[in-house]
Order: sequence, then structure tokens, then C-alpha cells
Amino acid sequence: MHEMALAESIVQLVEETAAREGARRVSCIVLEIGQLAAVESEALRFCFAAAARQGVACGAALEIRDVPGSGRCGACGETVALLTRYDICPACGHAPLEIVGGLEMRVREIGIESSEEV
Repeated sequence: MHEMALAESIVQLVEETAAREGARRVSCIVLEIGQLAAVESEALRFCFAAAARQGVACGAALEIRDVPGSGRCGACGETVALLTRYDICPACGHAPLEIVGGLEMRVREIGIESSEEV
């Protein structure tokens, strides 16, 4: 399950950011995950909770925002929504399409509580 490796990387990034910002606690993390990225959101949530059980991210809310897949047709030039990596162009029937969106995974926001907050 690669979700555990992803969760550990997220926790590491969050902890490094929290240390750099002088945070005592991380309250929330917002992720953007492409629908074509082959990441199972519920498995990632489970793994994140396990990976973050100690440290500043323990108990942090994890919000996952889906990023829709999209592809560009090399034949007709249309950019279309993709539900799978192997969809064909609905305008002309050409395949394969060049994937231009939906493969990404990024930490979009980290909500921190600084040591100065009461």
C-alpha cells in the first residue's frame, strides 16, 4: 500500500514546515489529489492518522480535495474531462489522450497554531 509512504512524506513535510514556522501544533492539512493519481483517499486518511500519531500533526484534520482529470486530444486539440487514464476523446474518438490534469498530489494548506497563541 503506497498510501503509507505518501502519508509519511506528508507528515514529514508538515513537521518541517511547523518547525520552520515555530508552530506548537498543526490543526489541519488540506491536500489536493488528482482523480487519476491512483491514491485511495480513505486509505490515505487511515495511514495519515497512524503516521501522525506522535508529533505536531497528531489529531490534525485532513481535508482531501479531488482534482478532476483532464486530457488533451492530439488529433482535434480538444481538452476534455477524463474519468480514467484510458478514456477516448468524446469529440473525435481519438486515443490516447495526453493527460494534463488529475495526476497531481499537493499539500495546499497547513493550519498551524504558533507557540505565541494562547
